Amino acid sequence: MDLAQVLCTAVVDHPYALLGPLVLAEGPAATVLAGSLVGAGLAAFWPILLIVVAADVTADSALYLLGRFANRPGVARLLRRLGLTEVRRSRLVAAVTRNLPRVVAGAKAVDIAAVPAFLAAGLARIPYRRFVSWIAAASAVRASVLLGVGVLFGREAAALLDSPGTAIALTVALAVIVALGHFLVRRWAGRRFRLVN
Repeated sequence: MDLAQVLCTAVVDHPYALLGPLVLAEGPAATVLAGSLVGAGLAAFWPILLIVVAADVTADSALYLLGRFANRPGVARLLRRLGLTEVRRSRLVAAVTRNLPRVVAGAKAVDIAAVPAFLAAGLARIPYRRFVSWIAAASAVRASVLLGVGVLFGREAAALLDSPGTAIALTVALAVIVALGHFLVRRWAGRRFRLVN
């Protein structure tokens, strides 16, 4: 049994067990992949949505907590290494304090913005209940949209192909395309962020 066959079997037989770690590693591509599994009839929508939102909220909460403990020497050193200077820190904290919903919406639209935005939410000591309520709502909307794209693709692939192996191959191809698009957007947004500062 080769590696591709093992991965294909794992995704088809255990989509729920693999989804959480996949979403933590690469959220949008994994979410579209999960949606295509739903569209192909290999998984149920509601458990997938719940897993995606839970993994997304977990990752965002980790960033929030890292920002919350930024005054500790080890964490402060790590944040400086990541490029969070005092000027950027004060500017981000001011933006999050002024308008948390707008910052959350922007961070969910462009994934690379999530790291500084959610670190800043922790730095600004935004109450966690307020933070997580906005994050959960935004994550649910984003997950629904990405799952919808995947479901549409999965239905079309399932209608065109009777072989589950080919449907999985097309699903993986779609996930790679989405990941590439996501990477390009992150890269563009990262350049733009560096030019502004």
